[in-house]
Amino acid sequence: MPFPKEDNKMTHEDIGHFAKKHPQDRKPDPKIAEAVKQGAANGEISCAVAHKIASDLNVLPKEVGFHIDYFEMQMVKCQLGLYGYGPRKGIVKPMETVPEELDRAIRDSLTDGRLFCKSAWDIAERLGIGKMEVSSACEALNIRISSCQLGAF
Repeated sequence: MPFPKEDNKMTHEDIGHFAKKHPQDRKPDPKIAEAVKQGAANGEISCAVAHKIASDLNVLPKEVGFHIDYFEMQMVKCQLGLYGYGPRKGIVKPMETVPEELDRAIRDSLTDGRLFCKSAWDIAERLGIGKMEVSSACEALNIRISSCQLGAF
């Protein structure tokens, strides 16, 4: 399989081979690598821990995501509820009724019909609600969340 792939997307055959998403010659930063190894348990690291590492080290979450991929760790417990929750994968459920203010905030933040992960977090902070409330509203509105800050999706 040639690398890097032109579309930079993983195929079914790549699942579990996360490092393939990145250039083969890219090497880890020792400080980030150590923090990721310390934050992992049983080959897994949660979204919350990964974001804390990024904050503590003052690096972008995608840098931590690269290191997680590099060490072939599984990212779990997405703070938007989209992945990493056992056999069901995601736990987010559609909101029954989306408040008008939340609907407007989501729709105003769309890029090509999708809501970026970072935008979902920003909306939650701005409206004083939980991140999963935003993803739950997106489920109800049939809006996909994309561009994970860690690079998981």
